[in-house]
Amino acid sequence: MKLILLLLLAAVIVSLGASLFFLVRDGQGSTRVLTALKVRLALSALLIGLLIVSWYAGWLAPPN
Repeated sequence: MKLILLLLLAAVIVSLGASLFFLVRDGQGSTRVLTALKVRLALSALLIGLLIVSWYAGWLAPPN
């Protein structure tokens, strides 16, 4: 489960970088920035949801 969460976090960071790249390189009429930010929002929501489920299921616990 930790590997899945780390991969999702990496995907969020890559999506954020892609949206920054599209913001800098594309012109005014491009929708790629919006699409990349939508993907980041969906991945972030999935990450938070998985964190909550993992916490309540006992798959993740704070270090002792």
